[in-house]
Amino acid sequence: MKTSRSGSARLAYALLLPAAVLVFGVVLYPAGRALVISFYDVNSPFPGAYPFLGLANYAAVLSDGRVWTAAGHTLYFTVVSTAAELVFGMGLALLLAAPLKLRWLFRSIVILPWALPTIVNGAMWRLILNAEYGVLNAVLTQLGLADGYRSWLGSDPFVALNMVVAADVWKNTSLVAFFLLAGLSTIPRELYEAARVDGAGAVRSFLRITLPLLVPTVAIVLVLRTIEAFKVFDIVYVMTGGGPASGTQTITFFTYLQAFSSQRFSVGSALAYLTVLAVLALAMVYLRLLRQRST
Repeated sequence: MKTSRSGSARLAYALLLPAAVLVFGVVLYPAGRALVISFYDVNSPFPGAYPFLGLANYAAVLSDGRVWTAAGHTLYFTVVSTAAELVFGMGLALLLAAPLKLRWLFRSIVILPWALPTIVNGAMWRLILNAEYGVLNAVLTQLGLADGYRSWLGSDPFVALNMVVAADVWKNTSLVAFFLLAGLSTIPRELYEAARVDGAGAVRSFLRITLPLLVPTVAIVLVLRTIEAFKVFDIVYVMTGGGPASGTQTITFFTYLQAFSSQRFSVGSALAYLTVLAVLALAMVYLRLLRQRST
């Protein structure tokens, strides 16, 4: 018996070893190396003797006004995109849960935006919003809603930031909808039948039955989407490159510029770890709220 157990243990370790090596090489070592670099003055990708600065890089990051401006853009992007995805996702989930014909076909079509890679989604929206030949300008002009073509991504920083938010909402609303659809499927139909007998309409049933029972699912969606929105980088990189006038620079995009464009690797590493701490704080707040709700 002991021989069989030890053989099974050795087999388990052998099967887990490649994954452990991969995790260490791709995640743990780079993360540890970045933490070490954040305490030094590293301005080159090559090995060398770099001076030790201690917490000076963290102090420099926290006193940089550009960091707080990027943090403001990130906060706006996170709040607006997450709220919009939750609202539209709820409506879409209720529609997909309705007993419609060809419901399976509608569900297959709805998931397509989320299935697109973010890079492809960003490039598509950049073409749609193009100032010279974009589809949005053409449609608005043909409908008489605009006098001429407008630069959606290249003139007004606030408009450009909202266009990036719209592109993110278009992509991720379907994911939120399917999370909520899974939550809707767990609600007993008998509750709605009893409410209908009591004379409750659709709105009252939603407020008294659907919404309260969906709170755990909504909390999970908020945790996932808030963290992902806070880390947004790729769609900003593709659509605007942080412009115009740095108006769409998020905290992760600013980290990328510091670390790789300016080769201030120490500052970039310090900023990355501060971002990780902020994300962990957001996750802890959500999880604490969820725990209080369940008790």
